[in-house]
Amino acid sequence: MSHPKTSALRVGSVPYLVGRPLDQGLGDEPGIELHHAVPALLIDQLRAGEIDVALVSSIELFRTPGYRYIDGIGVAGESYVGSVQVFLRKPIQEVRSIAMDPSSRAAAALTRTLLHEREGGAPRYEEVPLGDDPREQAGTDAWLRIGDPALRETLTIDAPAWNPSEEWRRRTGLPFIFAAWIVRGDADIEPHLGAFARAREAGRASIRQLAAQAATEWSLPEGKCFEYLSEECSYDPGASMAPSLAEFQRRAALAGVCPRNILPDPIDLGAAEH
Repeated sequence: MSHPKTSALRVGSVPYLVGRPLDQGLGDEPGIELHHAVPALLIDQLRAGEIDVALVSSIELFRTPGYRYIDGIGVAGESYVGSVQVFLRKPIQEVRSIAMDPSSRAAAALTRTLLHEREGGAPRYEEVPLGDDPREQAGTDAWLRIGDPALRETLTIDAPAWNPSEEWRRRTGLPFIFAAWIVRGDADIEPHLGAFARAREAGRASIRQLAAQAATEWSLPEGKCFEYLSEECSYDPGASMAPSLAEFQRRAALAGVCPRNILPDPIDLGAAEH
């Protein structure tokens, strides 16, 4: 059922540092209600119609029909990204089992998609309950961790890791779109597009402040946090966003990670009034 144009636009975003450059000040915009939750929960809320727009895992675009997405902005990995890592107990070619962090479906889907193409076949995936530590999953050769916990682990422990985003860039030459602003088909987002553009501009201006905040909270070097936000992550994939999503959908479908026939329409952010 369509929402009246006077209704507030219900928006969900992730509680991770990586989301702040896209939702900075968005909750202060007129007509927008913003809340934060882990990506898997946001997807459930989006499917249930409890929210209208969510910054969530890009794989959801290809799993549920009727979505659109805001083109040109999202959470992208230019190559190596420290917040999505498969930590290894043996070389990736020898890994036969991976404990999967349940918090992000895009990272899990990317890992499955890339390893589906591995010589010798894909490993076994052990699903870990939400809230459990995938590192402590007994008997696995590796564990996938995402978000701020993965970034902290990357910067504080000396463990070998395989980086799915870096591997994606090597194989495709494209950035990987981890998350997009996914819009329900009946959501009247057009009057609010300017708010999403302004949030992105505010986020761009706050990168150094966000890095300093993360460094203080996590007792990590500020330079490393700044490098993560300003170099490893990109929030303006621009014209490369649509072809990257199409390539992800194609490869993920071949791996059985999503259906073959769902590729949603983009929403042109360039039409927004700043």
